[in-house]
Amino acid sequence: MLTAEEEHEYATRLKEFNDLDAAQQLIVSHLRLVAKIARGYMGYGLPQNDLIQEGNIGLMKAVKRFDPDHGVRLVSFAIHWIKAEIHEYVIRNWRLVKTATTKAQRKLFFNLRSMKDGINTLNPEEINKIAAKLNVKPEEVMEMEYRLNGQEISLDTPTDADEDESYNPLAYLVADTPEPSDFLEQAQNERLQSTALTHALESLDERSRRILEARWLNETNNSTLHDLAAEFGVSAERIRQIEQKAMQNVKKLMLAH
Repeated sequence: MLTAEEEHEYATRLKEFNDLDAAQQLIVSHLRLVAKIARGYMGYGLPQNDLIQEGNIGLMKAVKRFDPDHGVRLVSFAIHWIKAEIHEYVIRNWRLVKTATTKAQRKLFFNLRSMKDGINTLNPEEINKIAAKLNVKPEEVMEMEYRLNGQEISLDTPTDADEDESYNPLAYLVADTPEPSDFLEQAQNERLQSTALTHALESLDERSRRILEARWLNETNNSTLHDLAAEFGVSAERIRQIEQKAMQNVKKLMLAH
């Protein structure tokens, strides 16, 4: 723990000289505060280490913004930032929370448990009293209480579950449609194949390239062997041989690419 004089000295060095060693001293000396605040959020089923880590981020933000010349101790200034960071983490990660978006709803979310007497369901009078105190609608209090009292279902089957009783919702939630990564991979492969095909065709002699393009790459009507035989003054069998050899060369070049 730092004295007021030590805290002011470190904060001044950080503010005026961006002294990171001073910042570290300010942070380390308040880690116990973060752990104490994080313990107050253990009822949401989230790992304590994660709660502390998020609180540490809030502490670092507080240290960065702290002004030692305002005559306020860092502990008073940092509490707001630590709680704010942990609040955001709980909102993002607690699986039952879906609608805590406004400031009033978040206040309701974090205060409803402490305002209830025991674990019994709220009666209409209690609901109206809490709603008035937190400036929210009674319906919102009822909805939040329902969420807080609801039962969670794991998406994964527990490893120690009995085979006959095991239930795995993930098995029923898998989509049959391709994932976005599949589309990206397919598009990339198509671009690579198109580039490789272009280079392979450019490596052919003019007649072989013309035969392949007329036979396979025409967007309207592909030419027949007899059409090309008439164009080049050779037999259809000769066109077939040139086509076959050109296809083999193209395939080899594309595989090498």
